[in-house]
Parts: sequence; structure tokens; C-alpha cells
Amino acid sequence: MTAQSLILDLALDPVALTAALVDAPSVSGAEQQLADAVEQALRSLPRLRVDRFGNNVVARTEFGLPERVVLAGHLDTVPIAENVPSKIEDGRLYGCGATDMKSGVAVQLKIAYEVGSADSATPNRDLTFVFYDCEEIEAVRNGLGHLVREHPEWLTGDFAVLFEGTDGQIEGGCKGTMRAQVTTRGVRAHSGRDWLGVNAIHAAAPILTRLAEYQARQVDVEGLVYRECLNAVGIAGGVAGNVIPDECTVTVNYRFAPDRSEQQAAEHVREVFAGFEVEVTDSSPAASPGLSLPAAAEFARVVGGTPVAKQGWTDVARFAGLGVPAVNFGPGDPQLAHTRGEYVELERIVQAVAKVRSWLGLSR
Repeated sequence: MTAQSLILDLALDPVALTAALVDAPSVSGAEQQLADAVEQALRSLPRLRVDRFGNNVVARTEFGLPERVVLAGHLDTVPIAENVPSKIEDGRLYGCGATDMKSGVAVQLKIAYEVGSADSATPNRDLTFVFYDCEEIEAVRNGLGHLVREHPEWLTGDFAVLFEGTDGQIEGGCKGTMRAQVTTRGVRAHSGRDWLGVNAIHAAAPILTRLAEYQARQVDVEGLVYRECLNAVGIAGGVAGNVIPDECTVTVNYRFAPDRSEQQAAEHVREVFAGFEVEVTDSSPAASPGLSLPAAAEFARVVGGTPVAKQGWTDVARFAGLGVPAVNFGPGDPQLAHTRGEYVELERIVQAVAKVRSWLGLSR
């Protein structure tokens, strides 16, 4: 299939549109074909203004309404695991990206079609639709991050919804994530004369003890409880089977609640490992849920259920960095993301579209 041959029909029902998206492979770094099709489909809608930067497509209504909300989702998937093309069985649509997050992208595209078509209904809020690439790989390639740096004005809004899979419930904000290396030093020697050296791996034992005894916080932020986590995720040391190692590094991952900044999180990690050499190697901020805002409160009312805290990290943090509170909401089940048998319940897709329509005051 060539890039020119892929055409998305936004008039399809949301289930069929999800299937079409799944059947268009878009593994991270190879989203151009799908981005082209999304851009072409959106440019056919006369009531949308469309911009593109790389493989990131942004479409906006310009009705002059007092409030603007952003509906965002990523186009890429993890590598295909013999699960394309899609198939429908027993009320489920199976396929790579079905839950993470092409069903969410289908919801975005259906709403874009319904507000962007000629003579279509006008929503109660202006809308910005963001479709971006490279979410599933290293942060430096993340398309939303590129937009934040290069075109932040395209992302202006009062509130944002990221259509990551949440199994149809609201997950507010997200925890921050930080990785750090905690290093011990020793003296290299022959392992047959260990008294001449200092074993750096043995010296790392207190690091593991502190981790095992660590009592993580549970933090209430705007009524949602975030459970922090601090864990060893890697350990490296040793150069040969007959050498006392002179260096050992324990890599730790700290997932921190939205009441802490990245600087405060780094200070906490250094406090936990006081007396050791600590280097922060990677960090992304947390995001508060912002559910007290009128748009967010109305969204929560329409979606129903009880919002919960997002216990992982998502791109809502990038919106928070722009001063745009955001929540996660999508039809896919996050526990199925990235699995060989990934699927989405058909009913969840239909329900998600209906709830977003209702929130935006769109009649059927």
C-alpha cells in the first residue's frame, strides 16, 4: 500500500473507522502514511483550520466561543505482533493499537467530522484536535513534545482530553517519572586476593536495603489518590569473573505525585540515598487533574463514574506544562495495551463517542 492509496472515510461509524485505522500500520517512526491520510481527511472539512508539522496534524474550529478544549491522541503503535489486519469477534475489535490508541483516535476523528462538515452542528466549545507521532518511543522523538517546543500556540486551550485507553473512565492527571543512577565505588583487585580490593557490588547492599524498606507516599491531589513508587529497575557492575569490581550502579525509577515538582522529586531521591553518588538521568513532570475547572467538571459529569488518578505517566503532563489541565479518557483497556491479543470492546468505542458528543452539546 502506498502513501497515496490510504484514504480515511470519516463518515464511517466509529467501529469501522477504528478498524480502518488499525489496518493502516503506523509503528513509531513510520506514521507518515497515516498522518497524510488524517491530514487529507481533515482538510476536506470546511469548518476546520488544519496545520501540520512533521507527522503531527492539528485541526481547529474557529467559532469564536469563549472556551477552547483540546482533544489529543497519538498515531503510532508498538511493533506489530502478527495482529494486523484487524478482526471483530464476540463484540471486540482485535488488532495492534486497537486499545492504544487507535480507538481513541477514531473518537477524535468522528467528532472532528461532525463539527467540521458543512452545515454541521456547532459545539458549545471551540475545539482543537491534535494527532501526533512517536509517543511509544524515546521522549526526544515525541511529536507532542515537538509541538510544545515549536508551535505551542497550536495547543492553546482551557482544558484537554488525551484519548489514551482508560476503559471508559476518567483518569485524572498523571504521576511524574524520574530515573537516577546510584553508584558505589571500590578498588579493583584479583578475586583470589580480595583483601587487596574493595568490592563495589557489596557496597551497594545498603542501597537495596533502603529500597526494600522504603515507605511510599499515597497523596491526595484534588480528591484523587496517587500512589508513589520507588524501585530498582537495573543493576550493573563487574568486569570479569576473576576481578573485584570497582564500580556498581543501581538504576532506580521514582514515580512521584503531582504535588512534587521535578526538582523536589530529585531532592527526595538524593535524600533517600544520602551518602551515595546520585545522578538523575531522565525526568518528566507530573500533572494535576484540574477536575475543578468548569469544562472538566462537566466532562466528568457526562462521562459518569468516579474519576481515579492516573498511576502512570502520559502526555497530559505536556499540556500541564503549558498551563492546560488535562485528563485521560479513552475506550481502550490499558491492561491490554502492547499485548499480542490487544482488543477494544466495540461498545466502549460507541459509548465514548456518545459521551463526547453529549459533553460538547452535539445533537444526533
